[in-house]
Amino acid sequence: MTIKFSRDHEWINAADAGAAVVGITVHAQDALGDVVFVELPEVGASFNQGDVAGVVESVKAAADVYMPVSGEIVEVNEELRNDPSLANSDPLGAGWFFKVKLADASQLDALLDETAYNDFAANS
Repeated sequence: MTIKFSRDHEWINAADAGAAVVGITVHAQDALGDVVFVELPEVGASFNQGDVAGVVESVKAAADVYMPVSGEIVEVNEELRNDPSLANSDPLGAGWFFKVKLADASQLDALLDETAYNDFAANS
């Protein structure tokens, strides 16, 4: 499973390009604190890379969730909507936000691998 990371602190697992999985990083949820609400995009909505696709709210702050790649939303995590704390307890697993059908898989090349992301997060 190859996960890529954005500089906006989202991760994407594109093992299945028809339904790449997107969520927020461990660093993002650590910075936010206890997540209490998520606003997820509509299934069928299309976004460009860098567009705001959702919102995550915590006891400390609210933050936008950005699209790491361009594409169409094919599924949202209803369990996360019902239990936003999944973004804290399992951000790289059960706490995923949505699945996207990639419009341009080459956009993945501009994202960071885990080592580069960890270096970026440590210095941001």
